[in-house]
Amino acid sequence: MAKAAKTKKRSVPMIVFSRARDIPFNRIRLSDSNVRETDVEAGLDELTQDIDRREDLIQGLNVRAILDADGNETGDFETPAGGRRYRSIARLVTAGRFPVDGLVPCIVKKADAKTSAVDDSLAENVHRLALHPLDQFRAFKRMVDSGMTTEEVAAAYFTTPRYVEQRLRLSTVSPKLLEIYAGEGMTLAMLEAFTVNPDHARQEQVWETTQRSYNRQPWHIRQALTQTTVPASDKRARFVGIDAYVAAGGPVLRDLFETDNGGWLEDVPMLDRLVSYKLKATADAVAAEGWKWISVDISLPYGHDHGLRGLTGTGAELTDEERATRLALREEYERIEAEYGEVDGDLPEEIDQRLGEIETALDELANRPVIYDPADIARAGVFISIDRDGDLVVDRGYVRPEDEAPEVVEGDGAEADGEAGGDDADGEPAVRRTVITIGGQASEPEEEEEGDAIKPLPERLVIELTAHRTLALRNAVAGNPHVAMTALLHRLVLDTFG
Repeated sequence: MAKAAKTKKRSVPMIVFSRARDIPFNRIRLSDSNVRETDVEAGLDELTQDIDRREDLIQGLNVRAILDADGNETGDFETPAGGRRYRSIARLVTAGRFPVDGLVPCIVKKADAKTSAVDDSLAENVHRLALHPLDQFRAFKRMVDSGMTTEEVAAAYFTTPRYVEQRLRLSTVSPKLLEIYAGEGMTLAMLEAFTVNPDHARQEQVWETTQRSYNRQPWHIRQALTQTTVPASDKRARFVGIDAYVAAGGPVLRDLFETDNGGWLEDVPMLDRLVSYKLKATADAVAAEGWKWISVDISLPYGHDHGLRGLTGTGAELTDEERATRLALREEYERIEAEYGEVDGDLPEEIDQRLGEIETALDELANRPVIYDPADIARAGVFISIDRDGDLVVDRGYVRPEDEAPEVVEGDGAEADGEAGGDDADGEPAVRRTVITIGGQASEPEEEEEGDAIKPLPERLVIELTAHRTLALRNAVAGNPHVAMTALLHRLVLDTFG
């Protein structure tokens, strides 16, 4: 039986690319076939600066030979694809940075090209894909890691150092979340919110909770990532000062994408210790004045002075030097007001600043320290706290009912005098130590009680533990919608049928 004849496979014509050549710039001209005709100068400053910076072209010109009337090559070329690069090189020639006959790398279109010059020009401008933002973040990081500064990167890509810093921060987000962003699982605004906290585990935990939540707004993500921190606007942070907190080793979370008012202080126990140390130092200084007791707290409870008698002291008199200073300040203030009183609009900055300085100095002279009777100081106390702006508040002169001087009964003068005098058996005045309490706890350690009895936890620690428990319950409820719905239904039933 004869074998079947084998069918010959048809050969596929192979592609032959156009050749590359270096052509003197003065033998190249712009092609009328270039499709970019609108706003051709847009972005040329940046492109010219980039070529000048790297002293090279990333991509050569696409050119075609110019033919004479007989169809022969003239030795000159036109560029239908690469007009912007051509214009930038022309600018460098004018600026003396590139010779007019300098060699330019080109792709010379082959004679039997199947596409037109217009086709080539359109394809170069259409068939291009913008870089994914994530690739830009990573590219900036690689450039900085290789030795470039953020300022150099910003200058090279015509942006600001802050923009580069923001992109560098985005590249530090959890790799798991970056992949989700790359797959369009979250928006750029959401990814920016995750940069607030550098803890990858915490970022991923918040993302898992966010996925199960109806609220996926960036502000909600920021709130979740900073729940256990203290904002820099908190009065405790203002009282201690951010610089002092950082100097003590405290970390600060910052948001490079939104106004964060100074950020968030992450180490809350350290902040509270610094507050306590500073308040205790103030209390020790005030105790040297001879007060019987001092009560210190970050926030004094409402009615803390209820039932106490406030002392009435006398304001300290101004010295002759202080009076002269006050008079000079008032005269200067009146002179400035007379000079600029008729000026329309805002005052010059230096004049406005000087008026503020004068007002501050006059206020300090007006608020004179109050002088109390030493006998009253010995039985009275002081409240020390922090106001809402983080400023120290020292409120002196309060007498408790039990510390009031006993009434003298006729015939018992000797006993009363002895009781009020407080002398010891040798007739010497008794030395009293000011009792200082901070947050309801004595600042000095008490004598250890006998036995191994369990002592109550400090109030501040109880508050912190309660906050952590509340946060844990919130996360647990947020991660279990059916539990949240059941709890809500239970509350509604109680309120309705209670």
